[in-house]
Amino acid sequence: MKRVLVVGAGLSTACLINYLLEKSEEYDWEIIVADLDTNIAEKRIKNHKNGKAIFFDVFNDEQRSKEVSKADIVVSMLPARFHYLIVRSCLRFRKNLVTASYISPELKELHEEAKEKGILILNEIGLDPGLDHMSAMHIIDTIKDKEGEILSFKSSTGGLVAPKYDNNPWNYKFTWNPRNVVVAGQGVAQYIDLGMYKHIPYHRLFTRVRRINFDTVGEFEVYPNRDSLKYRSIYGLDDIPTMFRGTIRRPGFSKTWNLLVQLGLTDDTFIVENSENLTNRDFVNTFLKYHKTRTVEEKLALYLGVEEDSFDMYKLRWLGLFERKKIGLKNVTPAKILQKILEEKLSLDEGDKDMIVMQHEFIYKYKGKNKKKITSSLVVEGQDDVHTAMAMTVGLPLGIATKLILEEKIPLTGVVIPISKLIYEPVLEELKKYNIKFVEKEEEYNN
Repeated sequence: MKRVLVVGAGLSTACLINYLLEKSEEYDWEIIVADLDTNIAEKRIKNHKNGKAIFFDVFNDEQRSKEVSKADIVVSMLPARFHYLIVRSCLRFRKNLVTASYISPELKELHEEAKEKGILILNEIGLDPGLDHMSAMHIIDTIKDKEGEILSFKSSTGGLVAPKYDNNPWNYKFTWNPRNVVVAGQGVAQYIDLGMYKHIPYHRLFTRVRRINFDTVGEFEVYPNRDSLKYRSIYGLDDIPTMFRGTIRRPGFSKTWNLLVQLGLTDDTFIVENSENLTNRDFVNTFLKYHKTRTVEEKLALYLGVEEDSFDMYKLRWLGLFERKKIGLKNVTPAKILQKILEEKLSLDEGDKDMIVMQHEFIYKYKGKNKKKITSSLVVEGQDDVHTAMAMTVGLPLGIATKLILEEKIPLTGVVIPISKLIYEPVLEELKKYNIKFVEKEEEYNN
């Protein structure tokens, strides 16, 4: 019996652990779910005969060594900053590891050591990163195999509320870590467009949106996402004239979110004094100039250059920004305060379902032929508040990759991401059984 060690039993692990438990009977596996909270781990295994929940402290060297040494493969679902500890143990005992997190600089430096020890440290095999890599490389390799030239690649992903449950003026609800949403985009976004490098500072980010459309779920907007330029080398497209990656939201979201940015409410660099005694209204007013007669609403509208009776102002009022409701958080940043306010209004309601949308757009040509466009779209709706679209699209690729490694069907070593056909072809194929599949549309491109 092979032993699979899953470290971490948080929200994103439900579909992963379900998949592994289902396959455990066919492949004779024991699934060990390790977490600081054994109650959560027990909940994940649901008394399955091949499942076992254990207490696990990643900082306990003796326990970490013991559990990793007994495993045939390790799946780390811990926060990314803890992966290094697990990977060092995997290297010591020559155990393969799978994770959905981005490769950190520290892990990248372990590539040669992992190759020497003959083990695979597979990272970025979740949703984004993960499904984005695999679905993109499928098309890129298909075009290259026919000696085509890729002129443009645009890719975007979003975690949203499913249309049936979209019932607020923001057309948005938190489907993942709210903090990541509040501080998203801080820094400079970079991409290349028709050979011109574009650098978008944070204070302009949400004004630089483009529109995309899905046949089944309608129109969306996309704002630039961090550093798109590095993906040229990752995908083998070093000379491509256009490379863009973005985040998907419903139309109008970015315009109003930009008001929060311009006001300073998303700032995470300083502590708001006396924050626990401020009301939401006081909090907003701390960012506005004093005026002896104008209301907070009037001052904000004037400062941001919007009409007081505009839909944008209505969305801000709907959030409760002008309410005389105590914040109750001590020694926190504006971003933390904003997060609390948003969570009270934009969290999923009981019975709500989430939705994942992803879309790639390729412009390419073959020698002597006209340009063509391929649009590859993915739409996944969650089943319930546990088996969410996010949990499915993160967990199932992880589970399938784990199975393939245990079957010795991925003959790779080192610290890698899933851009090889050896990984993406079987993973994408099996995901279709779970209705996670991309719909491709090809057409002539005359622009």
